Amino acid sequence: MSDYLPFEIQVDIIKRLPVKSLIQFRSVSKAWKSLIDSSQFIAHYSGHVRHLLVRYIDRVDFNEKYVSVVDDDTFPRNKVSVSIPLLVENCRIIGRSQGLLCLHDGYRNSCGVPLAGIGRVVLWNPSIRKAVVVVLPNVPKDRIYTTALGFGVCHETNDPKIVKITHIRLSKDTEQISCIPQQVEVFTLSAGVWRIPYNNNNLPRKSIRFGWNQVVVDGFLYWLAEDWIITTDSEIRSYSLIVSFDMENEEFREVNLPEHTYGELLNNPIFIVWMMEDGLFTKLFTINTPQDASVIGFRKSGAPIVEIVEDVCGLVVVYEPYSNYIDNFWIHGTAFSFAVYPYMETLLLLDQPDLMVYNDTFQSGELRIEVF
Repeated sequence: MSDYLPFEIQVDIIKRLPVKSLIQFRSVSKAWKSLIDSSQFIAHYSGHVRHLLVRYIDRVDFNEKYVSVVDDDTFPRNKVSVSIPLLVENCRIIGRSQGLLCLHDGYRNSCGVPLAGIGRVVLWNPSIRKAVVVVLPNVPKDRIYTTALGFGVCHETNDPKIVKITHIRLSKDTEQISCIPQQVEVFTLSAGVWRIPYNNNNLPRKSIRFGWNQVVVDGFLYWLAEDWIITTDSEIRSYSLIVSFDMENEEFREVNLPEHTYGELLNNPIFIVWMMEDGLFTKLFTINTPQDASVIGFRKSGAPIVEIVEDVCGLVVVYEPYSNYIDNFWIHGTAFSFAVYPYMETLLLLDQPDLMVYNDTFQSGELRIEVF
C-alpha cells in the first residue's frame, strides 16, 4: 500500500483501524511505527469499537474473573477472557474514561473498606494490555479520615487525571475537626506528580462523605455523596447528593438528586433510570425486576444490564425496556459478584513503559519512578 498511496491517505486509513490492527502494523514499516507511536496520533485516536468488561467471581474456583464482550451487532457472541495487570492485588475498579480503567490496588477489610495507610492506583488500557502504577500519597493512617478517588481523562488535554479526596469517616467527628489535612490532591500523568488543585479555595465542605462509585461525563467527574447535618436538637441527619469536579478548571460543585416517587417504591423492587443534563434530571423509564435482581450497567443502546440471582448463582442478562426482550450473556458466577465497565478502544499509555511505577513522596518533593 505504501508504494502506491500518498502518505496522507495512508494516515487517513490507519486512523480508522481497530487497536489490534494498529499494534500489528507498527511492525510493517518505520514510518507507520513512527506515526502510530507519536503523541499526537495517540492523543487523537478514537476507536470505534465499544467493549463491556464484565467482572465476576467464578462459582467453581471462587477466583475473580474478567471477560471482555464486544458491544456491537455480534453481542454477546464475541467475548474473550482478560487478565488484569501484574502487581495488582485486591483491586477495585473505581472509574473509566476514554478507554482507560482505573483500579485501586490496596488491602481491604471484610466489608470492602480500604485499610488506612495502604494503597496505589493502576491505570490500565485493556485494549493494548498496558498499565502504569501510581502510589497514593498522604493516605490517612488513623480511623478519623478515609480516602475517596476519582479518575478521568481531561477532555481538553487528553491527560489522565486522578483525584484523591480525604474526608471524615464518621459523622460524630464532623464538628470536632476544623479542617481536613491534604483534603484534595490531583495527579496528572503528563507531570507524574501529585499537587494541590488549581482552585484550592473551592473544596468540598468537610461534612460531605464521598462514596466509591463515580463516573466521568463530558469533562466532569461525579460522585454519589452524603452530607451530614447536625440539627438544632443535636441530632445527626444525612441526605444524598452528587458532587461534581470540573476536570479542566478543577472546581467542585454540588448537584441535588431528584425526589423519589415513593408510591412506585412501595410496589415490587424497581429501578428508575434518570438522565442528567445541565444539572437537571429527566426520568427515562422504570425497570420492574424480580426480588433478587439488580441493574449493573447499560449497553451502548441504553438497554440495562441486569444480574438475576437464583440461590447462590448469578446470571447476567440484557433487558430491552420497550420490547421486554431478554438477551442472555451466558456468563455464570456467584451471586451479587457481577459488575460491568464499558470502554472504548484507545491507544493511551502506548508511549508509557508497561508497569511503570510513579512513587511521589509529595512532602519532600522527591519523585521516584520505577520500571518493571
